[in-house]
Amino acid sequence: MNRSIKKFTKFVRDPLWGNITLSDGIYEIVKSKEFRRLQNIKQLGPTHILYPGAVHTRENHSLGVYHLSKKLLFSLLEKDTCPWITETGVYSFLCAALLHDIGHFPFTHSLKELSTKTHESLTGDMILNDSLGQLIKKAGASPEMTAEIIDTGRNTKDEETLFFRKLLSGVLDPDKLDYLNRDAFFCGVPYGLQDTEYVLNSLLPSKEKGIEILSKNIMSVENILFSKYLMYKSVYWHKTVRIATGMMKKFLFEAVSSGEITFPRLYSMDDNEIKNFVIESKEEYASIGKDLFSGNIYPVVYEKKVLSPLKIENLEERKKVETELALKLRAKGFDCNYNDIIIDIPENISFEADLYVKDEGCFFPESSTVFTKEIIKEFTNSLRKVRIAVKNGHNIPDEIFFSIAQEVKLD
Repeated sequence: MNRSIKKFTKFVRDPLWGNITLSDGIYEIVKSKEFRRLQNIKQLGPTHILYPGAVHTRENHSLGVYHLSKKLLFSLLEKDTCPWITETGVYSFLCAALLHDIGHFPFTHSLKELSTKTHESLTGDMILNDSLGQLIKKAGASPEMTAEIIDTGRNTKDEETLFFRKLLSGVLDPDKLDYLNRDAFFCGVPYGLQDTEYVLNSLLPSKEKGIEILSKNIMSVENILFSKYLMYKSVYWHKTVRIATGMMKKFLFEAVSSGEITFPRLYSMDDNEIKNFVIESKEEYASIGKDLFSGNIYPVVYEKKVLSPLKIENLEERKKVETELALKLRAKGFDCNYNDIIIDIPENISFEADLYVKDEGCFFPESSTVFTKEIIKEFTNSLRKVRIAVKNGHNIPDEIFFSIAQEVKLD
């Protein structure tokens, strides 16, 4: 692989990782319109409302993932010849790392209830498009393999592709190592910071499992799990961020339901286009999006832990409850309608911990760690809260809304 390493002569400068080196072919992909579109999509959506520094983009993150993927791969190759890895595979993996987010559109992760296509599926489709596919070929990669590494919904039995899938998506993958460090850096919080160099150098290659660790490196997994928990608690799922995201979700739900926007159009939008769409909309529900972009985030008036699956996780059911809450508030003399109420329920998440500990002969949760499956589950359970926010909700006494919330079936 030394011949491949010498080809990385271009570079871009990153505030987190310094110089990121690229081959001529990969540099051409970075200049493509498909990749440049990510310059206009914030990595953390509306989080900058709470953390003003959080204006970094999916382009920044994608370059970081590519950089860490290259460091990881070359570190693994120094420890083992990895005879199953080909030069085409190396470039396909690096292209997959660089392009893994090009299918993203604004607020992608928060719109799963809208039955949108996954960004991985959209990414695979874009990679196989002729213009981008040709650039990938010129970079020494296979468009088909690149798409299959990213989109696990594409069936493959190719061992090299399956190996690279495990490298790109796992417990200690380049994606997490970049976004935890990058998000913490730009938000100005310490919680996501990782000893990245140590982590990458501690990983061992495995044809079947992707990567393995030794028991002395268990703390690396523990640190990333706890960091992820803290970042969800303080940044990703902070109540202000959740309600801001919920406001955009509700606006888009109404826009899609009414036919004002189609999924194909939504998939192609960036942050500026979606903001202009909100501003230009004449529909009554556009007030939600306009409030969001003017910084009027509705205050939370009620919250409780989610202890079991709720019927209102379905957006149609949620609409019924939001309508009922508005009626009850009006009956109490408060000026309120359906568009003024946001019910937010975070999706189910899991903190993956399926990394194999080689010298203990077991996977991480069964190893000598204190992070058992039960503890990891407690982490995720403690984060999920159903919240209700109301426009001008600071005018509603707590006891009045609490009594109304008890009358409405939230489950």
